[in-house]
Amino acid sequence: MSEMIEVARSSVQTWESDQMGHMNVQFYVEKAGQGLAALGLALGLGPRVSRNEGARLQVSDHHVRFLREQRPGAPFFIRAGLLEVRDFGLTVYEEMVSTVSGEPAATFNAEVQWVDDETREVKPLPAKAKAAAKALIVERPVHGAPRGLELYDPRPAPKLKEADAMGMVRTWAGDIAPQLCDAQGFLSVRHFMGIVSDGIPNLLAQTNGTDRSKTPSVGGAALEYRFVYRRYPRAGDILTLRSGLKNVGPKTYTWCHWLFDLETGEAVATAE
Repeated sequence: MSEMIEVARSSVQTWESDQMGHMNVQFYVEKAGQGLAALGLALGLGPRVSRNEGARLQVSDHHVRFLREQRPGAPFFIRAGLLEVRDFGLTVYEEMVSTVSGEPAATFNAEVQWVDDETREVKPLPAKAKAAAKALIVERPVHGAPRGLELYDPRPAPKLKEADAMGMVRTWAGDIAPQLCDAQGFLSVRHFMGIVSDGIPNLLAQTNGTDRSKTPSVGGAALEYRFVYRRYPRAGDILTLRSGLKNVGPKTYTWCHWLFDLETGEAVATAE
């Protein structure tokens, strides 16, 4: 086994924080995406290769654990390695670490593919990337494993009509603005999480009457997320989010969030 390599280093910005003064969940995912780009470079799949081949690394499945809240000004770095290498994909492990304490703040397990820029069809990993991957195989630490969520194979993609028949709550709706997308015009990974985050106040308002604007210093904390990215929508697509309660435990509860293309009724992502 190898040691993880550093793939990103930065600090939390004020504008990345929520009303509680903590870095919003979508920016954890964004930082992990920056780390994935650097890990790609270590695999020989850097930006020049990506442009020449018209392909890029893309996440299809994400498991994220939030271990310690991060406040504005907090310095951190991200280290990463590979858990598995296949002909058509990688299992990537990343963790965000406090520069000061050396303690992990968040962990990310991701299923990653090499996809065509325009069609987003999965392509075989280049041979040179599979060869380079051998030096990046790591063992996942205990704190990086799922804790409150079971990582089973994704269920068949739900339809919007199913969500409505189940009485799931409408928590977000809108079109995808160009500034939410990558250079090819597809919704960036960060903004999948951002849509769910933006929908939480509506979810709480409709389920228990909570108005977050009236209690800015009181709120819950996300401990863990599992996202399955089923299709990457493009700029101009109109999406709608449905949310529902899946499970209630002694100290925590689990919400499900299903994101749909409003025009087709097809799921573009599911999360819990």
